[in-house]
Amino acid sequence: MAALVAYTLAWLPLSTLSRAAAPALSLGVVAHALMLTTEIGHVGIAGAAARLGFGPVLSLTVCLVLAVHAIESRLLPVPAVRRILALAGTAAVALALAFPGELRTLGSRWAPLHWLLGVAAYGLFGAAVLHGLLLDEAERRMRQRASGPVVQPSFGMPLLQLERLTYRFVQAGFVVLTAAIALGVATEDRWRLNHKTVLSLLAWALFAALLAGRQWRGWRGRQATTWLYIGTIVLLLAYAGTRFVTEVVLNRGA
Repeated sequence: MAALVAYTLAWLPLSTLSRAAAPALSLGVVAHALMLTTEIGHVGIAGAAARLGFGPVLSLTVCLVLAVHAIESRLLPVPAVRRILALAGTAAVALALAFPGELRTLGSRWAPLHWLLGVAAYGLFGAAVLHGLLLDEAERRMRQRASGPVVQPSFGMPLLQLERLTYRFVQAGFVVLTAAIALGVATEDRWRLNHKTVLSLLAWALFAALLAGRQWRGWRGRQATTWLYIGTIVLLLAYAGTRFVTEVVLNRGA
C-alpha cells in the first residue's frame, strides 16, 4: 500500500504536489523493493526458496529501472519521465500482487545467484531501453529543429553523453547476461534446450551483434536502438513470457 500511494503521488499531475513528486517516487521505490524482498525471498526448513514467476520478475525489473532513474534524477530531473515511470511502478506493484508466482525450493546452491544475475540483466537492459527512448526522442527533436539554431535536447543532458550512457547500460547488461547464461550451463545437471534457453541465447546473440555493430560498423541512432529494443523483447520473452504462458494461459504451476 505504501508503494502504491507513493507512486500515485509521483504521477498525479497536480501542481500542489510537484515538489513532493520526486521524494514520493524515491519512497515508492524503497517500499516496492521491501515488498519484493519479503515476497520473493524465503528461507524454509528444506533450505533456500524463492517465489518465482513472471509477475515478481517483471515487477523487480521495473523496480530496478526506477531505482536507476531515482539516482540519476538527482543530477538530471526529468518530470515527464518521472510520471511515466511512476505509472509503471504502480502497474508493477499491482502485477506482483495479482500474479505472485509459486514458492519453489532452490535445489542448487548456485540457483539464487543465477536467478539474481538474470534479473539484474533484465534491469540493466530495461534502463538501457529507457535511455534509448530518451535518445530517440532527443534525436527526433534535433531533426525537427535542424533548420533553426542548434539547441540541446530538453532532457538536460547532451546528446552524445546520453548515447554513451545508453550503451554503457547495454554493455553492463551484456556482461551480466553472459555470466548468468554461463553459470546456468555450468551448474545445470540436465541442460535442456527449451524455449527459455533458446530465447536467452537468441537475445544474447542480438546484444552481441548490437555491440559489435557499434564497435566496428559505427551503428548509431535508430539503427542501434532498434536492435536494443528487439533484443530486450526477446530477453523478456525468455523467462517472463514463457512463465506467463505457463502460469496464466496454460494455468500450470512453476
